[in-house]
Amino acid sequence: MLDDDSKSKDGGKKKMPGNGFNKSQTFTLLAWAAIIALTVGLFMVRKNYASPPVPLSQSEFLTKFQSNQIAHASINLGGQSSMLTPVTGEYLETDKNGKTIKVPFVSANAYFTQKMLDQLLNPPTNVEVGAPNVMLTQMLWGVAPFLILGLLFWFFFIRQIKAAGKGALSFGKSKARMLAKDRNKTTFKDVAGVEEAMEEVSELVEFLKDPKKFQRLGGRIPKGVLMIGPPGTGKTLLAKAIAGEADAAFFSISGSDFVEMFVGVGASRVRDMFEQARKSTPCLIFIDEIDAVGRSRGHGLGGGNDEREQTLNALLVEMDGFDTQEGIIIIAATNRPDVLDPALLRPGRFDRQVTVNLPDVRGREAILKVHAKNVKLAPTVDLSIIARGTPGYSGAELANLLNEAALLAARTGKKSVEQPELEEARDKVRWGRERRSMAMSDEEKKATAWHEAGHALVSVLLKHTHPLHKVTIIPRGRALGVTMSLPKDDMLNMRRKQAIDTIIMTMAGRIAEEYVTDDISSGAAMDIQQATALAKAMVMHWGMSEKLGNVLYGEAQEYVFLGRDMMRTKDYSESTAQDIDAEVKRIVDGAFQTAKQLIEAHRDKLELVANGLLEYETLDGAQVEEIVRSGTFTPPPKPPPNPGPMLGAPAGTTLPENPPKLAPPKLPGLGTPAPAPAG
Repeated sequence: MLDDDSKSKDGGKKKMPGNGFNKSQTFTLLAWAAIIALTVGLFMVRKNYASPPVPLSQSEFLTKFQSNQIAHASINLGGQSSMLTPVTGEYLETDKNGKTIKVPFVSANAYFTQKMLDQLLNPPTNVEVGAPNVMLTQMLWGVAPFLILGLLFWFFFIRQIKAAGKGALSFGKSKARMLAKDRNKTTFKDVAGVEEAMEEVSELVEFLKDPKKFQRLGGRIPKGVLMIGPPGTGKTLLAKAIAGEADAAFFSISGSDFVEMFVGVGASRVRDMFEQARKSTPCLIFIDEIDAVGRSRGHGLGGGNDEREQTLNALLVEMDGFDTQEGIIIIAATNRPDVLDPALLRPGRFDRQVTVNLPDVRGREAILKVHAKNVKLAPTVDLSIIARGTPGYSGAELANLLNEAALLAARTGKKSVEQPELEEARDKVRWGRERRSMAMSDEEKKATAWHEAGHALVSVLLKHTHPLHKVTIIPRGRALGVTMSLPKDDMLNMRRKQAIDTIIMTMAGRIAEEYVTDDISSGAAMDIQQATALAKAMVMHWGMSEKLGNVLYGEAQEYVFLGRDMMRTKDYSESTAQDIDAEVKRIVDGAFQTAKQLIEAHRDKLELVANGLLEYETLDGAQVEEIVRSGTFTPPPKPPPNPGPMLGAPAGTTLPENPPKLAPPKLPGLGTPAPAPAG
């Protein structure tokens, strides 16, 4: 169904001729063929025309005239009745094959009396008086081929170079594109989940429509607005909405468009961009990914990049320099504000920084509704459930979630997207697609089931862990099995008890696996990595260690900025480093012992969960909680017959009535994927 729809949509836009070329290519080929044929024809005609005529004397001409051999002749009298005058024309002759041909001739100095002219012209014969001047014709035939070649060169080379703006003197021209309002249909109605950011940037639109409203009290509109936030939160979409709402010129350019292979091009393009903007004031300029050109100067091993620094200097001067003019508002977007030059961030250049954060539960529901306008949803779909189950998702991930759900529904032949497709798409976007075709031995499957059962059991037993969503031994993404937990609310902070319980739950998988296999495997590698990283954060950054106290050890920077951090040494002593290592090990070992005690105390329930996973492959959180509380297990309902290649939920999975609201993963498992960012 999807393929047929896509063909019908594209069919009205571009049609390919039967020879496999599009219209532009066909026209170009025909033009070349016509020009080449015309040029060859002109040279052939010129060659034939340039063949020298046969010289005839006056007596020979008269003899051929009396013998009716003159096919055509012209006598140029020059306005006099008798004179020495040239005669040109053609006479008939038989060639070697017996075929009659016409041979051009010329009689240069013939002398005709009036009586001779009367005999030649009366009665009307093939001889006429007044031969045309052939000098102009000869010049035209001689020059025409060269004119054709010159026209060809201009049409296919000079004209296209000028049209494309790629001339030798146009490298310094700005690549900023002026966005026309009739082509940009995005408005503030298409933006959701970032109400605070939208309110701040909407002031720019109001100022452009009614500047006196702000100037009455002495206010001045910000010269620049810098939008910062994680990738996919809608910074560029917000700029498109400003362009759609503002009744002013809007220029759009990317930070990478300034820098070229030639030295000095970046600075020249900055100056040219502002020169174009001054002609259209008031106007807005949007620079996407400004960190490509606005990085801090003077950093980096071996010195900075002079070309990029010249571009940045030109941008700084144009934004707020000695000859700055009012009426140009700069809007920039980046997800790396930490690497921007301080001179670029000061008031007067970027007066306002707008943070575009990840949406909360209400924002996610609004975003889903915006993107669902183009998706055919079933009447029973409740987007609020999906919004509560997707904390930490960006707007781009939510849009991808709906698209994946539509693809899943189309693949199974459904007429609309239902709740199971949305649930499966959510898990697929976060944790990867199920790999049911992956061949696992019985031993590997049993070890995986006990491993995941350990995570699930301890997650339910502990008080400060996120609610269990479901546990599965179906390989998904890079993991052989996954234990999925979703928080009740958006997580803004990590508390100490919650961090300790998370480490305990993370270590439970290896303990349970060791019980059934009497051995340990590399499947707990990601569990150990997550537990160690969380324990280090507790000790070094969060002040959750009684021994080391509320002191920050080391910088908690996510990225290393070359030159600023590469050569930095530790800001704590070796003895403190040993204390940190010992404290991290103490936290992890304590969590390991706690997890071991819990599993030993509930060995029978662990076995029930593991056997349920071996039989049904997937259990939801409610079923695991039932096992822990009552020691009984209610089998999930049988899957419907012939479910199709991809169902929304795996076989044996039941959807909870109130699914929790996603969490930074603690998804320990055999090869569990990396955790999502908290909050």
